[in-house]
Amino acid sequence: MPEASTPEATCREASASDRGSEYDDLPGLRSLAGTPVPRVGTLPADVFRRDHVASSRPVVFTELTRDWPAYQWSTEYLKKVAGDREVPVYDSQPARDRQHQHAAATILTFGEYLDRLENGEKDLRMFFYHLLANAPELADDIRWPDVGLKLFKRLPVLFVGGRGARVQMHFDIDLAQNLLCHFGGRKRVLLIPPEQTRFMYRVPYSFSSLFDVDFAEPDLQRFPALAGLDGQLATLEHGDVLYIPSGWWHFVVYDDIGFSISLRAWGKHPANVARIARNIFGTRIIDSLGRRFLGERWNARNEALAISRTERAWRRSQPT
Repeated sequence: MPEASTPEATCREASASDRGSEYDDLPGLRSLAGTPVPRVGTLPADVFRRDHVASSRPVVFTELTRDWPAYQWSTEYLKKVAGDREVPVYDSQPARDRQHQHAAATILTFGEYLDRLENGEKDLRMFFYHLLANAPELADDIRWPDVGLKLFKRLPVLFVGGRGARVQMHFDIDLAQNLLCHFGGRKRVLLIPPEQTRFMYRVPYSFSSLFDVDFAEPDLQRFPALAGLDGQLATLEHGDVLYIPSGWWHFVVYDDIGFSISLRAWGKHPANVARIARNIFGTRIIDSLGRRFLGERWNARNEALAISRTERAWRRSQPT
């Protein structure tokens, strides 16, 4: 059995000299995100709001979680504290026919799931696991950083993936300002601003790109509009916190077993509230009804539209 990841081992592996290797195994990422997300220790709240929240610019904090109890998280610690909890886990396959878009693949105990990760499982992931409701002992390991966001303290959620796992390109349905607090092994996040959505092969009535688009190894012959993307790459080590602005697309590669806590805040501007309501009570419901009554015809229609609309936008963007 592979050795369990520990914070100490992860910190040793996360030396500054390693950061030049973000693209070595996936050089295609460089064509979509040649710019790294800037890294800072901490920032005063007013500076963070001015330079990142107001201007919608990602940033990685490297010093925010050093005094958190969660800084000790490892597979062994999580199994000891919450290993008996049942958790839904999700695979990477797209929902087909009349299947719900966010249906869990199976239910395992947290301990069983972590054992699988240590034995090489990379397809099954934990997604949006509500810590306060399901594992309050782990929620006690979180601290709420004062960075200038009004974080919603009733909804800390956990994401877990294994070595080699990938998360399909998507943006968050709730358009949250997201502090992604990462522990465990290295994880890379490709970020694309919402202004570039027209080149993302977004599937209608969903919040994801077309499943066949591989953002880690982009095929520009098959999906030429990807050449219009200009994103940023965040490389997260144990204890790092990534600020993801509202509406930004993100694609995730787990280079090792990792655990990320999402702390979320929402803007109260009426236009933002209206967009969130439309996503939750409009777009998502329409998709559910389409899947229920039309099944695979609905999926095929939307996937074809994702290609035709994106490539039409790409052609229009080219000089004549």
